Amino acid sequence: MAATTVGVKLDGETRTRLKKLGDARQRSTHWLMKEAIARYLETEERYELERAEDLARWRRYVETGVAVPHEEAAIRLKALANAAAGKAGD
Repeated sequence: MAATTVGVKLDGETRTRLKKLGDARQRSTHWLMKEAIARYLETEERYELERAEDLARWRRYVETGVAVPHEEAAIRLKALANAAAGKAGD
């Protein structure tokens, strides 16, 4: 993939903060900006994917009326929490 140059206008305070952080991390301001953009895109793309999945679930519910009962959802959420905490079958 070919790289292209994109200009970004930054105020003085932001440029100073970038320079200071770059110096502390021994990274260029260019690297910091690329990293920040990459992280932002990952976060926002994940959000958009989740939003699309939620919308599809809602549409499926509206069309079918089928939903997960509260008790079953609570059991599933507790299992997920236990798995995240490293517990088994509590």
